[in-house]
Amino acid sequence: MTDLSRLTDALLSAARRAGADQADALAMDGTSLSIDIRAGKLEQAERSEGIEIGLRVLIGGRQACVSASDVSDATIAALAERAVAMAREAPVDPYAGLAEPEQIARDWDLAALELADPAAEPGAAALEAAARAVEAAAMDRAGITQVEASASYGRRAMHLAASNGFSGGYGRTSHSLSAVAFTGTGTAMERDWAAEGRIFASDMPGAEGIGRLASERALQRAGAVRPKTGTYPVLFDERVASSLIGHLLSATNGAAIARGASWLRDALGQQVLPAQLSVVEDPHRVRISASRPFDGEGLPTQRRVIVENGVLTGWTLDLATGRKLGMPSTANAARGASSPPSPSTSNIDLTPGTVSRDELVAQMGTGLLVTSMIGSTISATTGDYSRGAAGFWVENGVIQYPVNECTIAGNLRDMLLRIIPANDARAHLSTRVPSLLIDGMTLAGA
Repeated sequence: MTDLSRLTDALLSAARRAGADQADALAMDGTSLSIDIRAGKLEQAERSEGIEIGLRVLIGGRQACVSASDVSDATIAALAERAVAMAREAPVDPYAGLAEPEQIARDWDLAALELADPAAEPGAAALEAAARAVEAAAMDRAGITQVEASASYGRRAMHLAASNGFSGGYGRTSHSLSAVAFTGTGTAMERDWAAEGRIFASDMPGAEGIGRLASERALQRAGAVRPKTGTYPVLFDERVASSLIGHLLSATNGAAIARGASWLRDALGQQVLPAQLSVVEDPHRVRISASRPFDGEGLPTQRRVIVENGVLTGWTLDLATGRKLGMPSTANAARGASSPPSPSTSNIDLTPGTVSRDELVAQMGTGLLVTSMIGSTISATTGDYSRGAAGFWVENGVIQYPVNECTIAGNLRDMLLRIIPANDARAHLSTRVPSLLIDGMTLAGA
């Protein structure tokens, strides 16, 4: 594995020699391997390895970012000179700048987060065997016409260093298996999927269970029709419910707030969820894919409550958006090699409910259970919401038949104030949001 800290040190030294006042450098090294099986045949076997370096320089309130995949000394020197030349031509940004030395993270416990599987990288043959096991389990059901199965592995390392004294890095691994099962033909064709991913291979569930679940879901979709048009309760299945909280998080992102382009721009300190619900970010959950000891600007990450008992308590901020809004950073900076930091959340939890999804189905009377969504028309400034949906029609609290080709609509601010959560959030996910019931949404169908 490449010494990433050496590369970031070389980038910072080159930036100083080129005339930068401040700089930060990012180096990333990764390996990925994937196998795809389609209709019983090996569709694709792909392996990629690569390294990427990025440099941000600041000169008198002006900044520029450059990146490269060549790590030679000549390239690093040229990269720094190019970055400094670009920064001198950039507009002044009074909010750009590194953290003060007293703000940066120190003495974190990386081992406690368990972000990387120490086991050896799986070979292509092992991944193919796993993908074929997923496919075989899905095909072992009458009515399934085709299966697409995939298995993948990834290992990625990063190191971030800055002229303010920060230096740190970590690695991640990922293992995943998935299947898409098809039933029917022509215009009557339906499909559904199942997938699992973990940091540690030993935590992965069995391939057969993933395949069986994909086929069961696909078969349940057979014979889907358009539902009735009207105003009905809508229950968002756990697989899609996190998108609703995602809209809330986007609207509380400091970048949107600073631009005045958020439907929650005036909602700080106001109720945005039912009073018994909170949204909590915890970047330190063990063996979770989005956990991290520090953010993209080297600040120490920490647990924070974004919504407490229904009340919005703060924005998601990096250093620049925090300065623009007159607030401290919430240590939520994320960045790539070729772009400056921007605010982004990590692990999110919505307070779970006390009943199962089936109990919410029984409570909802007549309405729509949504299991998949496509497309969207969502206004960032007003929160008006409209999405294509498919799922199951419910009458008298009992699932009756599958439905598709419908649209659900409402306003996010009103919708989120009326959510009723189930208790079925999956523990291993970075974003843990259970199924959510919302009464009185507009449904456009047949």
